[in-house]
Amino acid sequence: MLYTTDTIHQLTVPTPFGVGDVHTYLLKGDSLTLVDAGIKTEEAWKALEAGLKEVGYTPQDVEQIVLTHHHPDHIGLVDRFPNMIGLYGHEDNRKWLERDEPFLNRFRAFFLELYRQFGVGEEYQAFFKHLRDPLKYVGEGTLTKSLQEGDTIPGHKEWKVVATPGHAESHLSFFRAQDGTMLSGDHLLYHISSNPLLEPPRHPGGVRPKPLVTYRETMEKCLSYPIKKVMPGHGPVFDGVHDIIRTRLQKQEQRAQKVYDMLGAHSLTPFEVCQQLFPSHIKKEFGLTMSETVGQLDYLESVQRVQVEKKDGIYYYTAV
Repeated sequence: MLYTTDTIHQLTVPTPFGVGDVHTYLLKGDSLTLVDAGIKTEEAWKALEAGLKEVGYTPQDVEQIVLTHHHPDHIGLVDRFPNMIGLYGHEDNRKWLERDEPFLNRFRAFFLELYRQFGVGEEYQAFFKHLRDPLKYVGEGTLTKSLQEGDTIPGHKEWKVVATPGHAESHLSFFRAQDGTMLSGDHLLYHISSNPLLEPPRHPGGVRPKPLVTYRETMEKCLSYPIKKVMPGHGPVFDGVHDIIRTRLQKQEQRAQKVYDMLGAHSLTPFEVCQQLFPSHIKKEFGLTMSETVGQLDYLESVQRVQVEKKDGIYYYTAV
């Protein structure tokens, strides 16, 4: 069945983060839908209002929001649209939008224990004082309905939901087969490879996600889609995505080889590996550098190139 092609407008807003500006996308179909909602700052809100005005709309016209994932620069302004009747995304978004205290406490406790097991020194304890800081950039609300692989965006039947976890466990992309366009959020970017970030298990007591391993699987999955144009959450719109994916996978394997060579005959904790990988960045970007380091170790473990041993509650990795 053929559907009328939606009109797409890219709206760009600033962020206070190193990644720079973030894009949202306005879809005009059976509904007026915003894909992602920027970050919760007045600068971003003014920029989004101006972008809507430029294409002939106001915030009052937006009927629904669809989220690619739960990070602050994508869900910040969800509560600023007075006539919105629908908020959609992966079910994992719900806990970040509602932010009940038990979840936030579990989030903090997870990282306290995880980094202790990874051998993180006491001098990095200050990091835990700032775990909730990004929440000041996040709007409040709840999902109207969760979306899953194979669903369509409500009011936009030509856009299929593609589950693309890795950068975030909650990550969804949206693919339009008619012209090969993908709204990729942070899953596929032109200028950088997304950082698969450490997260707690979805359910208490569950197995820790291994985001880089998942990210590689999702990238390989995207090779089976006839993607012709990517409209990302950051940076320029681009094509040639299959070549970019293959290059990213190769470069990631090269980074993993660097970690493997670093291990040599030694047994190192993830924290010790991170210190060697990112000597000038670990203090300023502790969470990002640890996520990258653990990702490489998880990948090496998945291809059986490292052995993992737990001694006195601390994980040690040795090259096989």
